[in-house]
Amino acid sequence: MNIGLKFINDILTGIDGESYDVGRLLWVLAFLIGMCLEIYSVITGNKFDLQAYGVGVGALLLTGGAALGLKSGTEPGAKKGG
Repeated sequence: MNIGLKFINDILTGIDGESYDVGRLLWVLAFLIGMCLEIYSVITGNKFDLQAYGVGVGALLLTGGAALGLKSGTEPGAKKGG
């Protein structure tokens, strides 16, 4: 595997290097969308507030992660009382 693909794989996977982490995938996707929207706004002359976008995406990722953490005990195979 070349260095570029290994780097991308290391960014998107967990500590085992094989299982993809949803949080990391969402982070990269949000970053790429933000950059594309910023470039598009510069080319077309439209206004785009990257900081407001980042705050909104951050809030969504934070609340989504908190919700997953709160419901993790209800998943099948979860340890009770842990």
